[in-house]
Amino acid sequence: MIEALLYRSSQTRFYRVEITLNLFAEASVVIEWGLIGGKPCQRVTCHSDLRAASTAADRYRQRAIKRGYARAA
Repeated sequence: MIEALLYRSSQTRFYRVEITLNLFAEASVVIEWGLIGGKPCQRVTCHSDLRAASTAADRYRQRAIKRGYARAA
């Protein structure tokens, strides 16, 4: 649905934040990170509405930017 893909300056690490709708009419935030070409780590959090999911996704995205990730070109 909505996705933000970030890379670290060395271009070997990635961080992806995505908002999706699940089968129970909830909004989920999917966070995936790891080395490019390796097996990624993933975390999924469920939220009652899209606004709460958007707030959480933006918080994860801002945290990644503070750690040195930048938006994909």
